[in-house]
Amino acid sequence: MELTRLIVKGGVISPGELREIVNMGLEQGLDAISFGSRQDIIFPKGFQGNIAEKIGKHHFVYPNEKSGNNIVSSYVATDILSNTPWLTGNKFLYILEQFKENPKLKVNITDPKQQIVPLFTGHINFIASHHEDYWFLYVRLPKWDKMELFPVLIYSWDIGKIYYEIEKILQEEPDTIDMIFQLVSELDTNNRTIDQPLNISFYPFPYYEGMNRLGIDQYWLGLYWRNNLYDLQFLKEMCDLCFDCKIGKICITPWKSFIVKGIPKERKLDWEKFLGKKGINVRHSLLELNWHLPVAMEWALNLKTFLVRTLDQFDISTYGLTFGLSDYNRDGHYFTSIVIEKNDPPKDLESIKIRDTFNVLHAKSFDPNTREYIVHAQDVDKLELPNILIELSKKYFEELGTSVLEFQNAKAKKETKTLDIHQCQECLTVYNSEYGDVIQGIEKETLFKDLPENYCCSLCEAPKSSFIPLEKAKI
Repeated sequence: MELTRLIVKGGVISPGELREIVNMGLEQGLDAISFGSRQDIIFPKGFQGNIAEKIGKHHFVYPNEKSGNNIVSSYVATDILSNTPWLTGNKFLYILEQFKENPKLKVNITDPKQQIVPLFTGHINFIASHHEDYWFLYVRLPKWDKMELFPVLIYSWDIGKIYYEIEKILQEEPDTIDMIFQLVSELDTNNRTIDQPLNISFYPFPYYEGMNRLGIDQYWLGLYWRNNLYDLQFLKEMCDLCFDCKIGKICITPWKSFIVKGIPKERKLDWEKFLGKKGINVRHSLLELNWHLPVAMEWALNLKTFLVRTLDQFDISTYGLTFGLSDYNRDGHYFTSIVIEKNDPPKDLESIKIRDTFNVLHAKSFDPNTREYIVHAQDVDKLELPNILIELSKKYFEELGTSVLEFQNAKAKKETKTLDIHQCQECLTVYNSEYGDVIQGIEKETLFKDLPENYCCSLCEAPKSSFIPLEKAKI
């Protein structure tokens, strides 16, 4: 089903902008809006595009349009979840401001230390590194079979420039990351050599609903409605309350929910009274909270309700697990621990009413960021699904922590191989032979002693003699 979408860049919208959207919906006789997996707003009952003078700066994508993708960002997670120390909310906003034109590709801009926003569901994925203002770039263009790592780190203020250059060269049909690197290398950018791999730790999925403490004198509020239909009148009054509390931003999550940050401590009671008068439930159980469903798909909502109720009867814990429901789609980019796919009916039986069958997949180590899914069961009936999910939840808890042990064991094995790692005494830039120095054409696995004598630091241009070996560095 094609639905009208409103692009919300980075999932960040002001109360004023949201109230404008709400008023447009009310004028067209709508009573609710939904949120999409790319932090956009979706109109589940249609939206007329004949009010151009009121649309103004808002970017709508109508059912007959194939262009227009939203930028996903983890701005929503700053201050409330684990984060990379240098990556602030303001820095996200400055980076998002670089995107003046709506991107044609799916772009993700994320912090690897948070868990609520997926890292790799875009065609172009910028992921913060340990170096301040530098980002890893993972690329998987629409026709590519796998994701590839851009060979250098991208500077924060070059992100927009690099993206639009990649979009511009799509007509060249680049099929490797090396081809993209060659085509964008003429840009005047402040890249940096990769000196250590992206480190993504696995943590159980966080609880993101209800009123929660933020610093000393503020709170944040997460709101989730199980049917993903957010009442327009409620949203309108909530925007007014945001104005009254001088709250400037509302954040949409990829989980069909939204978060309001910066509620003053002295106004907490006003918000609780407002929610209470509206009859809003703000403490759903983990069992039903961490589900990702397609918008306006009745079968998915009905199946989720059945599964949650059944698992609840068995008193099953799913802490840290996430679940997704989807039509069969092998080209999809899933971002939940467990995925239940609904199979298409056989072509020759489409005219006959037959029971739906499902496939069950789970991410490797139940960590969606591995981007690797294992088929656990195929062509099973709806009534078999609860037992399969119980089986997988037990498997998850049995394996919890073993992925960390596997990493440590692998690290211990690699310690027999000591790589030469040297550091510039002027600016502390590291040369790691495992990664080479792509900026200067130095191939991976090139030992420091084999570098040309005129080699210089890629950051401060200090000579090779300025580098000293780091003591028996182990990787």
